[in-house]
Amino acid sequence: MILRPLLLCFAASLPLLAQESPPPVAVNAADHTSLQAAFDALPPSGGIVRIPPGTHKITAPLRIHTPETRIEGSGPATHIVNENTEGQPAFLLKPSDAALAADPKARLWRVQLADLRISGNEKSGDGLRAEFVQEIYLHGLSIDHHGGNGIHLLSCFEDPRIADTILTYNRDCGLRLFDCHDIIVSANHFEENQDALHCADSFNLCATGNNIDDHLRHGIIIENTYGSVVSGNMIEECNGTAMILDRDCYGITLSSNVIAHHLQGGIDLRDAHGCNIAANTFTIAHQFSVRVGPGSGRHTISSNTFCNTYIGDAQDKRPAEGKTPMSIDEGTGIFLEGARHINITGNSFSGLSTAAIWTQGNCSNLLINSNTLTDCGRKLDKKASWINVKTATPSIIKENLIDRAP
Repeated sequence: MILRPLLLCFAASLPLLAQESPPPVAVNAADHTSLQAAFDALPPSGGIVRIPPGTHKITAPLRIHTPETRIEGSGPATHIVNENTEGQPAFLLKPSDAALAADPKARLWRVQLADLRISGNEKSGDGLRAEFVQEIYLHGLSIDHHGGNGIHLLSCFEDPRIADTILTYNRDCGLRLFDCHDIIVSANHFEENQDALHCADSFNLCATGNNIDDHLRHGIIIENTYGSVVSGNMIEECNGTAMILDRDCYGITLSSNVIAHHLQGGIDLRDAHGCNIAANTFTIAHQFSVRVGPGSGRHTISSNTFCNTYIGDAQDKRPAEGKTPMSIDEGTGIFLEGARHINITGNSFSGLSTAAIWTQGNCSNLLINSNTLTDCGRKLDKKASWINVKTATPSIIKENLIDRAP
């Protein structure tokens, strides 16, 4: 007799709870007057918005401010065109202004965008800008021709993932990351942005299996970031440098990348320590393949191949001279500029215009051992050393196999 009223009371409270916290819903954007109206139709618990094929022109950012949310198109046939000319992004993912006013530490959790195209113009802002979104997941997107970045993540700290996306012809970076950690950037295409990927003030970046081509400046820039791996990427034809590490980077591995055809260089360690550069292939890098600057040290550079366009039978694939630097044969080695505590072991140097290894400034504590050198110094005096190292002691340079035969 006593339990029944309690149970009835509890049961009676269930509809009220459901009313206060409605479940996630599925929204068809075609049923709404605008895309923003469709996104606003999601309850605070989130859901999915499906955008049908078609060209959708916008002049103000599309705001996503609900967690547990997925925005899904119908592939590139779903085309969002940002016609804004005041530097505004196409998509803005962040907690609502009211939520941030109530709690500056408010965060969105688990927002996804997939399978649509977002294009802009030279006066628009970022293609997709996300702030304070945790476990964001972006995949299957085509993002192009924006005046800002293709994708810009700010303080999306927990586990951002960007995969199977193509980022092209954006006037700033294809992908810019700031204050993020445990980052996955995998199997994306980057083409003709200013820079491909810029990761700053972050840690635990895993950038693997990306194709990076034809950038107006640099490929990958990493600053003030540690504990990261960049591997298995194809980085080709940057007007600047393929990879740059700067501003207190440490504990980063750069391995198994193909770094080809760069007007400046391959990897530039400007301010980095404790890094491993291993099993990369460097070809047609015009000024250097690896540079270690005076703000860097304690690196291992091993098992890499430094080469030109040699294809056997005394032939180079590209000519020694041409109308543009990009059209000619080239190969360069390792440039140590005031570097310290560097282990250079087990590398192959061949067909280089430069020495295999050369120094400038006060270098010290170098171990250069067990490397093979063939056909180097093509643009140097015939008697020039291919390991042209001036170093303070202690340093060890021994047991390198140097083949000066033509």
